[in-house]
Amino acid sequence: MTETRRLIILGSTGSIGTATLEVVAHLAQQDDGPRYTVAGLAAGSNATLLAQQAEQFGVHDVALADARSTSALPSSLRIITGPDAALELIDRVAQPGDMVMASMVGVAGLAPVLAAIERGCDIALANKETLVAAGSVVQEAVARKGVKLLPVDSEHSAVFQCLRAGTLREVDRLVLTASGGPFRTWSPERTANATLAEALRHPTWQMGRKVTIDSASLMNKGLEVIEAHWLFDLPSDRIDAIVHPQSIVHSFVEFRDGSTIAQLSPPSM
Repeated sequence: MTETRRLIILGSTGSIGTATLEVVAHLAQQDDGPRYTVAGLAAGSNATLLAQQAEQFGVHDVALADARSTSALPSSLRIITGPDAALELIDRVAQPGDMVMASMVGVAGLAPVLAAIERGCDIALANKETLVAAGSVVQEAVARKGVKLLPVDSEHSAVFQCLRAGTLREVDRLVLTASGGPFRTWSPERTANATLAEALRHPTWQMGRKVTIDSASLMNKGLEVIEAHWLFDLPSDRIDAIVHPQSIVHSFVEFRDGSTIAQLSPPSM
């Protein structure tokens, strides 16, 4: 008999949240494999899509940061609103053993993630700012509660998969890849006059606006190096980033014995 696990999605109307729900729907059509019951959804302001998601997946508890948008939500839902709505959703519905997809943008995701850890939930982390801002606090809580912290970012998920070939003690170096963004071939003078529209035109990925801008400036890769430091307990001088415009190799791990394990997949996010 296939086991069903409860799932709470923080940031359900963003690119990662919607992709997560697509995976949940796909798994529900399979004869075997994991099943998920969506126990709660949190969004920022897209109440229309949030309402559609709640109806499709039979969700009763939802959170919406923008209280002005609640008119699009049916009265049958148990609705939490306001800037702390996601945190309150965790307090209301999270149970030990739940999986929480943390895909909110920015440090707003930190408090809900910490609350979920304290509830005994495993965390699928797509919110890199949580570790950038409070990596030591998060990892202390994870260790104390004995929960899992699973990386969702393509580069860190790739490292996570590569490490099945060896232990962290055997690792010499982690290498994260970057597409180079829309300005990879531009001169400094042309880049200085780039428009917002040009910065949002990522050559490889379809992502939210903030991470797309951070990718254009390569700031995102700096954040990912910090995230990798906290996820894999390696000093930053053993974590490198290289430009790989094709975005097929997502990361690779160099081991002390001279071998290298890479994770490759089509750039389909």
